[in-house]
Parts: sequence; structure tokens; C-alpha cells
Amino acid sequence: MLKKHFEKILIVLFTLLGITALIFWLYKNPVKEFSASVPGLDNRPSKEELAASEIINIGEHFNLLGKHKSNLKGKWTNFRGADFDNICKDKTPLIDKFGPNGPQIIWEAEMGEGHAAPVIYNGKAYILDYNEEKKADVLRCFALETGEEIWQRWYKVHVKRNHGMSRTVPAINENYIVTIGPRCQVMCSNPENGDFLWGIDLVKEYNSEVPFWYTGQCPMIDGNEVILAPGGTALLMGVDLATGKINWKTPNPDNWKMSHSSIIPMELDGKKTYVYAAVGGICGISAEGDNKGEILWKTTDFNPTVVAPSPVILDNGKIYMTAGYGAGAILFQLKKTGDTYITEVLQKYKPKKGMASEQQTPFVYKGHMFTILPKDAGANRNQFVCCQPDDCMNILWTSGKTERFGLGPYIVADGKFFIVNDDGTLVITKASTKGFQVLDKHRIIEGHDAWGPIAIADGYLLMRDLKKLVCINIKK
Repeated sequence: MLKKHFEKILIVLFTLLGITALIFWLYKNPVKEFSASVPGLDNRPSKEELAASEIINIGEHFNLLGKHKSNLKGKWTNFRGADFDNICKDKTPLIDKFGPNGPQIIWEAEMGEGHAAPVIYNGKAYILDYNEEKKADVLRCFALETGEEIWQRWYKVHVKRNHGMSRTVPAINENYIVTIGPRCQVMCSNPENGDFLWGIDLVKEYNSEVPFWYTGQCPMIDGNEVILAPGGTALLMGVDLATGKINWKTPNPDNWKMSHSSIIPMELDGKKTYVYAAVGGICGISAEGDNKGEILWKTTDFNPTVVAPSPVILDNGKIYMTAGYGAGAILFQLKKTGDTYITEVLQKYKPKKGMASEQQTPFVYKGHMFTILPKDAGANRNQFVCCQPDDCMNILWTSGKTERFGLGPYIVADGKFFIVNDDGTLVITKASTKGFQVLDKHRIIEGHDAWGPIAIADGYLLMRDLKKLVCINIKK
């Protein structure tokens, strides 16, 4: 009896103690004398002050490392190739299988952590790397046939690791190569000798906001201009390649921000336009005539907070757009009413309901569209899939449960699909609209996060993982 009585007393005491503590917590503010630790108010510089105090001299350093001449004439000139369709038009016959001795790896190069990918021009490969030791963006030029590094053009800029640092593809022609660094520094150089021509800091000059995971937008060369999408004070702009002078700017009244997506050209009613998926919406910009730089149309019907893939231009004024993290995809059509364009949504759905992609941009081949579904696509997650562009919600076939992929790239060349898995495995399949047929596969790199886009020219394939660039001879 005494024991039970004692237990009741303890319960009452603990109950009263708890009630007292609760009352104290509700009515007493233990941090009322504290002040918020706000940059700029606690003797620390604000983010803006830090940016202003950091001196970034774009293109200030150069290292000549060797000399190289080549008879090769193959080209892979920008993100997704010269026609922005991810189809290699090179006529070099390519392998179906790696052969009994495995892949013929020609050379390898260590990279700073990232997903940036190369371009190829007349026997040379160019890639924008990040050197953690130098704390610098570095444009590196390699001999395609040997891997010898020829020169480096670089500048100091502080970048912290964030699932990789550099992640863009340069744009190149005979006289110019243009890069965008992780923190939105644009650099134009001479691709032959590495001479620095001009630079633009999009953050300092146009109030661009560096995207989370850093810049993913790739520059686009069109004639004598490079086309950029800063966000900030200019939605898009055209920059003269020879001088760095701004030829035209598109206003940004809605304050749309820079995404990881890249600008894609589109012909609309016989007129050249630029299509861009910003953080805020998708727009079409006039690319010629007296109204060059004018917004022709825009839509906010698809507006995810993270946009990595680029728009896919289809026939009859149709555009497909997708994004990851549950956003799904949209298929819409541009229609002209008087002097203006309206956008009509044809299909809009979540990733379990149709074709979608998280990071890579789907491609169209022989009237069909292909991609790898994201991890949140249900039973078909991470499978390579095919659909007809007019009906993106109807998956025609998949690679199956035994052939799943990750966020890695894919490309079409010589009637084959070359697909890279996250772990550096290169898969060769028949480029078919009827079904998925693996011809051969081999793990090329013993690494991970092999996400950088593929480049192919003259029978050489360049691929990378997080820390290494590899060149493979795939000539038949």
C-alpha cells in the first residue's frame, strides 16, 4: 500500500513539474535579448559585398603546354551538336561491339570535380574545367588523337564543391570559343592559340543570380554573335563575338531567373527564334529582323523551380519541355492570332504518366522521341524509353527492368545509341524505333556520376565521370 501511495505522489509531482515548465516555456522568451546574425550587421560582409570585393580578371592567365597539328576535320561544336539535336552527322563508320580486347581507350585526363563536357574542332578537344588547387576556371585544349594538353587559358574565381563545380559545354567556331563558368563568368578566346578576346561577368554586370549547383546553361553561337540568357536585367542578349559588344538585349520585366537549361533555336512561321526555359517560364525571342530580341510569346504553364533539360523543338510549332524533382513534362503548341502568338497546352503530366527526364534533354530520331525516365517515374523508372512526339503520355517501349540507367547522357551516331550509365558504363544499342536491343556494353571509367554530355567526331568518343575525361576510339 505504501509503495502504491508513493508512486501516486511521484506521478503528481512530475505532472506539476511538467505543467510548470510548460507555462514557463509559453510565457518566458529565453532569447529576447538575442539579435539575428545577419550578414552586414554582425561585422561580417554581406553576399553582395563579398562579390563586389572579389576581383575576378577573366582570362588573365595563360599556359602554353605543347604544339599540335592534325588533319582531322570532324566537329562537335556546342551542347547537343551543331543542330542542337544530339545526333552526330559524322559519316565515320562506328563499332557495334568493343571486341575481344575491350574498348580502345586512347587517353585519359584528370578533371576537377564536375560534369562539364567538351567540344571538338579539327582534331582538338576543348573543355572548361575547374582547378581546385589554383581556385580557377580553366579552359583546357587537348590533342584529340593523343590527349596531349596544348594550352590552358584561366582566371581565379572561388568555387566550393556542390555536387560538382563546372558543368557547361563551350561553343566554338573557326575563330572563337566561348565558355560560361560556374559563377556566370563568360570568356571568349581564340581556339587556335588560346588568346583572350573578351569577358563578361553576368552577375556583376547584369545582376544574374547564380543557379543552385552553379551555372548549367551552355552558350550558343549564332553567326557573328553568342547568345546568352543572363536573367537579372536582361532575359536574353546577343554579344558580338569579335568585340564583346552587346548588340541587343531582351527586357526581363517578370524577373525570370537563369536556369540550368540552354537556349535552343526554332523556326517559327519561317522566322528564326530562340526558345529558353527560365526559372519563371518558357519564352520565344525573335532572332532576326527589326524586332530582334523582342519577346514573341511566353508561358508560365510549366514553371518548376529547377530546370535542367532544354526545350525540344517539334514539328508544327510544338514544343516539349520536361524537368525533374516531380515536375513531369508539358507538350504545347504555338498558334498565331493576328500579330500575336498564344500557347495551347496539349499534354501536361507528372513523371509516372508519360515521358519525362530529370537532367538530360530528350532527342528526336526518325519521328520518335527518346529519353531515360527519372527515378520518380514509377515502375518504368530509370528505363530508356520511346514515344511518338505527338503523344508523350503513351510510352511505346522501354529498355526493361534489367536495363536501367541513371542521370547519364546519350547520343545518336552511325545508326547506334551510345548511352552512359552513372557508373561510367558505356552501352551501345541499335538505334531502333521498334524496341531496345543492346549490342555491347563495357564499364569505361571506374568512377561515379558520369553525367557530362558525350561528344563524338572522327570516330573518337569523349565521355567523363565526376573526375576524369576519357577518349575512346570507336571507329569500326
